[in-house]
Amino acid sequence: MADPTPPPAQGAASAPATSTGATANPGSAYKAKKPNPAFRMMGIPVLPRKLPSRNWMIFFAVTGSISAAIIYDKREKKRATARWSKAVSHLAKEPISNPTQMPRKLTIFLESPPGDGLRVAQDHFTEYIKPILAASGLDWEFVQGRKEGDVRAAVAERIRRTRQPEANTQTQDEIVQGIRKQNGTPEYHGMRGDIVIGRHTWKEYVRGLHEGWLGPLTPPQLPEPEVQKVEETPASEGGDEEKKEPKPEEKPEKKAERPPQPPPYNTTNDYPTSPLPMLIPSEFSPSSPIGFPHILGFSNTLIRTRRFLTRRHLADDIGREVAAVCFGAAREYREDADMTRSEQQTALEHEERDWVKSVWKEEKPEEEGEKQSSTPAAPAEKIWASPVVLDPRIAMRMRRFEIQPEEEARAKEIVVPEEELEGWIRSSFRSLYRWAVSKPEPNPAWPDE
Repeated sequence: MADPTPPPAQGAASAPATSTGATANPGSAYKAKKPNPAFRMMGIPVLPRKLPSRNWMIFFAVTGSISAAIIYDKREKKRATARWSKAVSHLAKEPISNPTQMPRKLTIFLESPPGDGLRVAQDHFTEYIKPILAASGLDWEFVQGRKEGDVRAAVAERIRRTRQPEANTQTQDEIVQGIRKQNGTPEYHGMRGDIVIGRHTWKEYVRGLHEGWLGPLTPPQLPEPEVQKVEETPASEGGDEEKKEPKPEEKPEKKAERPPQPPPYNTTNDYPTSPLPMLIPSEFSPSSPIGFPHILGFSNTLIRTRRFLTRRHLADDIGREVAAVCFGAAREYREDADMTRSEQQTALEHEERDWVKSVWKEEKPEEEGEKQSSTPAAPAEKIWASPVVLDPRIAMRMRRFEIQPEEEARAKEIVVPEEELEGWIRSSFRSLYRWAVSKPEPNPAWPDE
């Protein structure tokens, strides 16, 4: 009977041959995975099975880090502004005694920063201050300046009109107030307040307070312009040979210029000798200096980039100051620890380091050859480059808004939902998802209902 098992030599000989063939052609046994036919029909290629090159990894890392820093800071800035807006929103819901009563009205003082235009200051107000004031339900008015000295002149003129109410000419605000009195519209008789944006505006605000309360009511007399005599030449004989005078060229009409800035009615050296008015209040309207960091120049690019990526801290600080104005709690201005300088002099003092160099330069006197105008202009006062000079009688009447600890603790506990912070793209995806998973409302016209 034959043995069914094959001889071992044959199997042993075939095994090495098979292993040798597999080793010789290793790629013949590997088959690439077929791509998904659905992705292939859509035109989506096969994803790579390796990481990008070193240069692409560096590019993705840098752009991703910068984008993440910008997006995170923008979200947190919105969160800070929304948190302080919610902290003061209950003020807008407080009932009033008369439906025609005027709300509390604040005064916003802003001016063009050194070396830039007014639009920058307006954007700063719109981005950081306006959302909180709008949520509180308060009213406000603007006092804006385009060049150095405008805010000083406006503050001083408002105070002089309160000291001299029987003025012949009335402003638009006084006319409106007269109409409200005729109609019986009740005015707001509580605390008002001033918001001063920037160190440069704060200096002019303090200077205007002193000029308005310590200065005279009549403007200073300007020096009369010098009239130059023109020597008349005798007419030549023979009228027929007189030369014809050339016709003057028609000049294009000039645009209306801004009215000249009123000169200061006094100087800082006149403070000690100036008498105090009889009807001066014991306390002025409280004020609050708001930070306005603004720096120019290509060499300051790194500083500007750092500030751009940390705007959330600025929004939180400004929100706290504006919320203090809305709540209405005020205190006296304090002095430093060494009792040498007051808080009015050191408020926002760090912003002066960012000002352009032209602020600290002295203006060159006009040359003799230049034409002088018929109306002589008073020498401009350098308020920005000068230190803040205070009179004790005025400084003791100034008040500053300050937020109470319980109000600040309540604001920190406010949680802003993510839906209020997300952008348009994310909110669109969120609304689309909710619409897809939501159950439609029952309709009686449907046959299944």
